[in-house]
Amino acid sequence: MADEHHDDHGNTVSAWFLTISWIVAWTVAAVAIILGGALVMWTLIALGLSVVLAVVAGVMKKVGLGRKEPRPYPQTREDWEAAQKLSATAAEA
Repeated sequence: MADEHHDDHGNTVSAWFLTISWIVAWTVAAVAIILGGALVMWTLIALGLSVVLAVVAGVMKKVGLGRKEPRPYPQTREDWEAAQKLSATAAEA
């Protein structure tokens, strides 16, 4: 199972924009709630802002600030075994 893990967290401008903007939006809402704001109102504001920011990040991806190549996928077991056999054969020669 651990061999199948791969680090693909979308380290792009649009992904960082979305991450940071969501942190800011929900932090502002949380501070407003703590300072006496209405829970439901600030939750709905943060949720609505999150949707808008997600749309903006999607547009950023479309204009070229997202992933440039397809998402990498981990090898299947069959591919890994074939690569091991190939490297073992090459080592013997």
